[in-house]
Amino acid sequence: MNRRDLIQLCGLAGLGLTTPIGVRAETREPDPYEGPFYLVFNASGGWDTTYLMDPKGTDSINRLYQEGDIQTEGNFRYAPNTEHIQAGMSNEDFFRRYASELLVFNGLDYSVNNHSPCARYTATGKLDSNIYPTFAALVAACQGPECPLAFLTFGNYSGTGNLIPMARIPYLPTLKKIAQADSPGGNHRYHDGFVSDRIERTLKEQLDTRLSKTQLPRSKRAQSTLYAAQLNSRTLKRALPHISNNAPKQRLAKQAEIALSSFKAGICVSANLSIGQFDSHGNNDRDQMKLIPEFLAGIDYAVRRAEALGIREKLVLVIQSEMGRTPHYNKGNGKDHWSIGSIMFMGHGIKGNRLLGETDGGQFAIPFDPKSLTPNPDKGIRVRPEHIHLALRQHAGIEEHKFSKRFSLKVSGAESLEKFWG
Repeated sequence: MNRRDLIQLCGLAGLGLTTPIGVRAETREPDPYEGPFYLVFNASGGWDTTYLMDPKGTDSINRLYQEGDIQTEGNFRYAPNTEHIQAGMSNEDFFRRYASELLVFNGLDYSVNNHSPCARYTATGKLDSNIYPTFAALVAACQGPECPLAFLTFGNYSGTGNLIPMARIPYLPTLKKIAQADSPGGNHRYHDGFVSDRIERTLKEQLDTRLSKTQLPRSKRAQSTLYAAQLNSRTLKRALPHISNNAPKQRLAKQAEIALSSFKAGICVSANLSIGQFDSHGNNDRDQMKLIPEFLAGIDYAVRRAEALGIREKLVLVIQSEMGRTPHYNKGNGKDHWSIGSIMFMGHGIKGNRLLGETDGGQFAIPFDPKSLTPNPDKGIRVRPEHIHLALRQHAGIEEHKFSKRFSLKVSGAESLEKFWG
């Protein structure tokens, strides 16, 4: 691979944009980022929460189980589905394995029920703006902007607020190719070490000379981008020892493998993972029973693989969808968009076996007291994505960061969720 191909490949991956305008590029490789690491799982299209963590057990809402069939594990009630799935992970297995680590919030109010604004709102905590970054992008910009793959995304809403590059690595072989960009066939470097060092020093001197003469911001950015891509190509080699030779076949597991390899190498802070087709307007039960088990199996793979890599204790998981499904079926045996849903969390700094929030028998959100963390129909608030995102920022320790303040969520102190993480 020649240098031009390297720069092109890094550009496609989102590399080389971590050097801010007006900041001189450094020759030193950044230290490995050591965590926490953030994985955001998206069930794109709108999952049916009554077939997962918010069961109802009535014929008009779901047809595969009755009230007496609802299962419990720890503090959770969940819909049984072992008898209705063909592949993936059942709810029974998921809750048995992870209930002690899970935090579930039911009755999240998305306010609207169209895909585009809902996906944006869920991802950023801001409904009426197209410029806010997703939480995954924001935390990467705050905690590891020098990482060459700071923010990885595999789809769904991925706005960055122009704070951080959006990196896309669709396949494990692509990650290997980028990580071995300085080696033909991945076996031998083109140059001995001392030659490479001399080349890098020369490039650095040339960059300094150009930057000292160039006044236009766009030109400065282009020069810095070119140099940073060359520097990051060396940093990416840290991923090679951690890339599995046994790539998983499932959609979500493939994405998780790329993200986790990058986490272990210290070249990535956060990843936005996504699988779609949850928009079950027709044949809701069939589609949800296919997709929910696939989704849970992907989460399970990520946790087990993180444990094998020795980074499970540093992992923070956000498990979400941009909406729920209606509490009734349409004429095509499907369910349409519903603006009330649920969200789940687990991992570093999160106390598990906790169920917060509630919906009533008609699947409407019950107002919630943000201080006692209990339902309060008379004086509670409707918990919306901005409340969740403020809590996420607090959990990550970035609430007071200048980037967070630039993209303020404007949640009052009275509505801030206290001790949400336990």
